[in-house]
Amino acid sequence: MNLKDISLEIRGPVAVVRLCRPAKRNALSDGLIAEVRGVFENLPETVRAAVLDGEGDHFCAGLDLSELKDRNAGEGLHHSRMWHSALEQVQYGPVPVIAALHGAVVGGGLELASACHIRVADESAFFALPEGSRGIFVGGGGAVRIPRLIGVSRMTDMMLTGRVYNAQDGERVGFAEYLVPKGQASEKAFELALRVAENAPLTNYALMHALPRIAEQPADQGFLTEALMAAIAQSAPEAKDRVRAFLEGRAAKVAKV
Repeated sequence: MNLKDISLEIRGPVAVVRLCRPAKRNALSDGLIAEVRGVFENLPETVRAAVLDGEGDHFCAGLDLSELKDRNAGEGLHHSRMWHSALEQVQYGPVPVIAALHGAVVGGGLELASACHIRVADESAFFALPEGSRGIFVGGGGAVRIPRLIGVSRMTDMMLTGRVYNAQDGERVGFAEYLVPKGQASEKAFELALRVAENAPLTNYALMHALPRIAEQPADQGFLTEALMAAIAQSAPEAKDRVRAFLEGRAAKVAKV
């Protein structure tokens, strides 16, 4: 792939995908969004997990407003759907994605982070949705994904009032699953990615593709989907080997941390 605004490094079973527009605080241009889609569509088969990071002092400060054009309603619709298609490759792509968040996680950057499966924030991170004050609306899937993290009322408050969450409060309300000291988000995200990469691929697939859909289904449909996914996952040869190893005392037991 010919990448201009993203770097891709394969470190064993983990792909490290880094936004590389530090002079723009990694603001999301259409070209960068296209590269995000291309990278996650074409990860090598050896990759089992990915880290998404940002170069410089910020993860991503949102939409590159210098590209904001005077679009009619139809053009705006198709532009938003282009973002949806790209971020779908992050959320429903081939491998789990762990986001390493630092500095600005704002607007479209927060939409991108919300498409990842695990989020690690360091103490420099801050979260905001300034679209409301700029006369626009989220268009990269944030209206769907962000309320699932923090609830509709908190997202409404952020967009109506311009509220900014610091790292500690952001972790508390659900923007991140882990909070680490400044400068350690990438290291922690990579550590988690290595752990995730050790899982059986079908288990990871079920967690990425089935679990979020089960959460949206009525209970009776969710139970059936769960049963079907459980049956498929446990039938894999790797799953059988892992269960056998546990029963024979060759696998580590869960221990209190």
